[in-house]
Amino acid sequence: MTYTARRRMLAGTAAGLLAASLGVAVSSPATASTATAAPARTTASACTISTLPYPTDTYRADASAIDPSGRFVAGTGLRVGETENEYLLLVWDKQRLIEIVAPGSGLDPVDVNESGTVIANGWAESGIGRPWTYRDGKLQQLPVLPSTGIFVTAINSAGDIVGFGSDIVPGEFSALRWPAARPGTVEVLDAPVNAQATGITPNGTIVGQAGPFGDWTGWVRRPNGKVKPLAVAGGGSTVVNAAAGHWAIGQVWLGGNNPAKVRWDLRNGSHTILDPEAGLDDVNAKGVVVGGALVTRGATSRVLPGGGNVGAKAIADTGAIVGFRNADRVTPVRWTGC
Repeated sequence: MTYTARRRMLAGTAAGLLAASLGVAVSSPATASTATAAPARTTASACTISTLPYPTDTYRADASAIDPSGRFVAGTGLRVGETENEYLLLVWDKQRLIEIVAPGSGLDPVDVNESGTVIANGWAESGIGRPWTYRDGKLQQLPVLPSTGIFVTAINSAGDIVGFGSDIVPGEFSALRWPAARPGTVEVLDAPVNAQATGITPNGTIVGQAGPFGDWTGWVRRPNGKVKPLAVAGGGSTVVNAAAGHWAIGQVWLGGNNPAKVRWDLRNGSHTILDPEAGLDDVNAKGVVVGGALVTRGATSRVLPGGGNVGAKAIADTGAIVGFRNADRVTPVRWTGC
């Protein structure tokens, strides 16, 4: 469940803010709030890190997505050849590793669901963004609309996929959905003008942001099609990174040089201001946020083992976390008991 907006797939104007910096959010009761105490940070003795199996002949490998059950993980690998690089899509089913040679300059997996369907972003020969899926051993392109680039951001347990495209309407972004109930189709969502969909929950609730660059507004679209703002009273430009369960995370400009990090309760729209150092890489259905070398449950931020040279990218509802460690090379890792 990633944000994905997480974070990496935006390839262009919105990339820097939607990808967000690494870190962790401080979790607290979902009530409207505009301030937070300094987070307590500890090292959890029960928390362990392990290296996921990866091709030993690769130059680098990482893990960037995990399904809510913790069974499936997706990531990338790079094998350096004599004449050209070989880019790999890596999929772990528990500890069993599947290697798929990715087309072109590689694929960037952004999410995976409980059925093991991986969604990823790639590039067409023309250089524009083109989304893919890996499902039941098959790698295939998703249907697209005429555009200057289309990207996926999230998939839910039903198999519904969301994302966005540029210039489907000239000069704008359009929020998109690939409905599992209608395979082989893609539709423009009824969403605010100039919208990007960045997360989808199991019941089909979709979140995102809309508006011109640097002046975004957050929104949430209910399964019945009703769209409401996702905001903070008195706040300015808002970016929504990801959603899981009844939680969404993002950042809101409240004045000053840096945006405030926020977690919303989608049941009632209330919000909590998070640790200002938080990164917003992922949130799970329990409201736990991960990023960088930190994970937060309740009011305590815990430092993930790995010597500080680690990056947490995604968290399952079981609490399992995946990401990378950068020592002598970048390798895929998994944390448990954190």
